[in-house]
Amino acid sequence: MGAQRACPPPPSILPSVERLVLFDIDCTLIDGHGAGGRAIMRAIKDVYGVEGELGDYSFHGRTDPGIVRDLADLWGAGDPEAILGRYEGETQPYVVHDLAERLGTPDDMLDALVDRCVARYVELISDEVGKVHIEVLPGVRELVTELAADRRVLVGLLTGNVTEGARIKLAPTGLYPLFRVAAYGSDSALRAELPAVAVARAEKLTGRRFAGKEVVVIGDTPADIECGAGLGVKTIAVATGRHSLDELAAHEPDYLFADMSDWRVVHEAILA
Repeated sequence: MGAQRACPPPPSILPSVERLVLFDIDCTLIDGHGAGGRAIMRAIKDVYGVEGELGDYSFHGRTDPGIVRDLADLWGAGDPEAILGRYEGETQPYVVHDLAERLGTPDDMLDALVDRCVARYVELISDEVGKVHIEVLPGVRELVTELAADRRVLVGLLTGNVTEGARIKLAPTGLYPLFRVAAYGSDSALRAELPAVAVARAEKLTGRRFAGKEVVVIGDTPADIECGAGLGVKTIAVATGRHSLDELAAHEPDYLFADMSDWRVVHEAILA
């Protein structure tokens, strides 16, 4: 037998990585033109049987499960009268069984259906994404591609989207395979818990620890700036969403940009 070639190191070992860079998705990487919001509202109507106006409510900086629960509550899904009203004129045994399972405190009624509603959302998001052009925001494609090719950088996602929702939204852009780690809304409904999840996954992947400014969080909302505060991360805010430069500046990110069109400057800030 000929000499055997040495096996390459496992692909999970990335000893040269110096930065963990975590991107938000909506209004940071892409503009989905409301596809996600429409899918969530359709899902709430299908599962909770309620609908309504958003008023001052904003989806930005929240997780998908959190949005589902907030809107279901806002629109009265926790009201026993609203639940009973859905079954007016119905006498089938399944109705009695359904009510017996669901009637309880308002919180019980809301929480019991969150997972089912999120699953329905995942079914609907492909349809909504198919109706729009998913727009990659200025400089994003160049920046993410450059970072993904840099051995010093591990690129990931830090997003309130659930896992499959994130994949569906990013699939049309071709960027999704470039993100090696992620923390999603399906990991926790609380945005503030997600950075630690992403860091733990990055440490498992690379075999090294990430601390402080070695972790970079990039997003368009105050929630993106604040969610990594407990870890002392570097924050880069971009005013490509609902919040203005002045509004974001009040939350004291390490760096603040109108957008990422001058992506080389953003790249320098990441590695600084």
